Amino acid sequence: MQADLLTTVILPASLFIIMFGMGLSLRIADFTRVATQPKAAAVGLSAQLIALPVIAFLIAIAFRLPPELAVGLMIIAFAPGGATSNMFTNLAKGDVALSISLTAIVSLITPFTIPLLTLMSMNYFIGSAQEFELPILKTIIQLLVITVIPVIIGMFMLSKWQKAANKIEPIIKVFSVIFLLFIILAIILKNKAQMLDFFMQTGAATLTLNILVLWLGYFLAKFFKLSQPQSISIGYEVGIQNGTLALLVAGTLIGNTTMMIPAVTYSIFMFITGFAFGLLLKKQRSNNSVLDT
Repeated sequence: MQADLLTTVILPASLFIIMFGMGLSLRIADFTRVATQPKAAAVGLSAQLIALPVIAFLIAIAFRLPPELAVGLMIIAFAPGGATSNMFTNLAKGDVALSISLTAIVSLITPFTIPLLTLMSMNYFIGSAQEFELPILKTIIQLLVITVIPVIIGMFMLSKWQKAANKIEPIIKVFSVIFLLFIILAIILKNKAQMLDFFMQTGAATLTLNILVLWLGYFLAKFFKLSQPQSISIGYEVGIQNGTLALLVAGTLIGNTTMMIPAVTYSIFMFITGFAFGLLLKKQRSNNSVLDT
């Protein structure tokens, strides 16, 4: 896989637009709401920021992934949440407000955690990060510019021009999903001769990670006696990753397109498992309704 216009220009610009669209749906209350339901927020954030990377690390070792692919798997685990998780939560009748709040908080945290954790992963799996340029401060600033600044701009627009923001936000939300599918398709077409090999290398690991963390988030929330809608939200927040951000970190900021492969395969699988997860939850609700009657 070779870096090109897609990874150097289109990806950063598109992620900026996607994060701007997220800002158009956010208010200050979405950030402060976590204080009103601290247990749900603590479970969700801990699962996303701690449990998810730990499980990805164990899977990378268990599947004996080559070093660069192992780092790529870790990167997708470091980039949780996003507009897609909010969409799935809404479709599955989860707690959308909680989902949006967790996404909002994580979007402020990950520009600082991704560079540090990625550097640690490169040092562990590759032996030295010197082969690839990843200056911590520069990377943090780049991520802040691409992810946090557009969110702030979107929030400002919502507060000043609500009608315009409400019209634009749904369009960008659809764009965010379509664009992720588009870039995955573009990468597949560009590297169609190698895609079978890519799936052979990372498919089992990314699918295992995806299924495990979807259910981990859900059952962890149940363990701490959270409501069904809250459990659904946390399941999706942990299992549906920000594939666009992971692709940008691997392909644009690090400049290693091999590390993009796990993000590609994970992003393909998460749409399938995301819908399947929602259907299973729907079937569970139907069965419970029959038993109650």
